[in-house]
Amino acid sequence: MSDFNPLQEQESIVSVTDRVRPVAIGAAVVAVHFLGDKAAFVGAEENVTLVDGAGTVSSVAVHGGGILCTAADDNRILMGGDDGKLVSLDRNGEVTTLATDAKRRWIDNVALHPDGAVAWSAGKTAFVRPPKGEEKFFEVPSTVGGLAFAPKGLRLAIAHYNGVTLWFPNMAANAEVLEWAGSHLAVTFSPDNKFLVTAMHEPALHGWRLADGKHMRMTGYPARVRSISWSAGGKALATSGADSVIVWPFGSKEGPMGKEPAMLAPLKAKVTMVACHPKQDILACGYSDGTILMVRMTDGAEILVRANKGEPVTALAWNAKGTLLAFVAQDGDAGLLEI
Repeated sequence: MSDFNPLQEQESIVSVTDRVRPVAIGAAVVAVHFLGDKAAFVGAEENVTLVDGAGTVSSVAVHGGGILCTAADDNRILMGGDDGKLVSLDRNGEVTTLATDAKRRWIDNVALHPDGAVAWSAGKTAFVRPPKGEEKFFEVPSTVGGLAFAPKGLRLAIAHYNGVTLWFPNMAANAEVLEWAGSHLAVTFSPDNKFLVTAMHEPALHGWRLADGKHMRMTGYPARVRSISWSAGGKALATSGADSVIVWPFGSKEGPMGKEPAMLAPLKAKVTMVACHPKQDILACGYSDGTILMVRMTDGAEILVRANKGEPVTALAWNAKGTLLAFVAQDGDAGLLEI
């Protein structure tokens, strides 16, 4: 792996820590998203904490138990819970129950399509509901590990044991299966719709080129990859799972095949979260010791957002305009940075 950026002591990096607005959530948070310019900290249990530009904090009850998964766009957050409900929260703070599992099974994966379609899973079954039309479902051979909509057309990737099933809910044709031994969890399409990548239960990613199903093995991680993020132009995939941000190149038709990834922002701590800026080649990364850095992807230059405070960073997000960065650590210590 190449493109090492020399390890810098935190004191010597340009710092914006004094510009961070602290937010005390006081409870575990599973994800953070933005609804416009309002940060939404999704709690591990029952509630979402909303923080607006003025720093006003409010809480909204969304589930009757644990919140297991989230997906979001600029207008709403989709959440699944152990209460068997699929719930959405919009910009106005309105909570809508979209579905309740007939067997009250956990809703453990969700996905949101730009046209408003939603997908969710319970056990081995994936469901899709388009903005207009009837709900459809598809059963895979083992428990669903992850869901993702393709950027073009209504096509859903369903990750499971030994591969990924690609399903067109509106077509009668058989679903396509991309096979690779092992347990596949998070799944994502590249923004140009040419590649599909999964994070595996083992410390590795696996990818396929969609045109011909060619495999891409992305290995060498010391830990499981729990956070992945596409760069603004979709030419690179940033990942957690090592003591630096591992960035795989996707700019050519071969993707990362036969290429070494870049390694950015090395620290004596594991990267736990990555979030690429929506418009520029910048990423934010959080570490197991609580450090947060902003990194320029072209040359590895670093800016310190948060000094190491001990607890791991568990969620990071940019707003759609790229003017606000929200973060939270495992103990609920959170913050907002205006760029």
